[in-house]
Amino acid sequence: MVCGGFTCSKNTLAALNIFYILVSFVLVGVAAYARVVTVVTSLALVGGVISCGVFLFFTALIGLIGACRHHQVLLFFYMIILFLVFLVQFSLACACLAVNEEQREQLAKSGWDFSSNETRIIVQATSQCCGFKDQDGGQHPSCRSLTCCTKSEAGCCSGNSNSTLKNCPCSSCLEKLSDKINYGFKLTGGIGLFFSFTEILGVWITVRYRNQKNPQANPSSFL
Repeated sequence: MVCGGFTCSKNTLAALNIFYILVSFVLVGVAAYARVVTVVTSLALVGGVISCGVFLFFTALIGLIGACRHHQVLLFFYMIILFLVFLVQFSLACACLAVNEEQREQLAKSGWDFSSNETRIIVQATSQCCGFKDQDGGQHPSCRSLTCCTKSEAGCCSGNSNSTLKNCPCSSCLEKLSDKINYGFKLTGGIGLFFSFTEILGVWITVRYRNQKNPQANPSSFL
């Protein structure tokens, strides 16, 4: 049977949904990595991509069942939901890629402000940084345990509420995490954008498959 027939469309759609299941794990994994490496950043856009990945997983399951059974109702809802997932994922991916340096800093600052002291201590220890940025106003735990503060009496090392990071011997956490934040956004946005176009292909194949007649079905059955 030539490709484009009922069997070919069925197998293609089933394989595509298996591919979507794998894609959903990739999206969740990459976006989760972007959140972990930055620790304190409030990455709402990245969180949205994680949600898309989870939603795509369940959508792909519906599509896989619908493809195997040629179930008209499941295929209809699958087609609509997949298109909506495409719109959301495409928008979030473009937003991740379009975020500029100032916006990334604002998101990071928001995450730092709402983080607990325990989280800030972890960030400072793992990144060997002290405070968020110059003129931090002492809104950070003591950096005394850091290598850069071992032999320094600077106010930033003690977390003095009146200190700034201007003359601090340690780098600020924004400086240390800036490249990771940028990488997290670009990686998440790039992968999300690439895979979003495959979802349009899935919608097109589904429309084609729904309108094809199963050669093994009752000729008088409703399509």
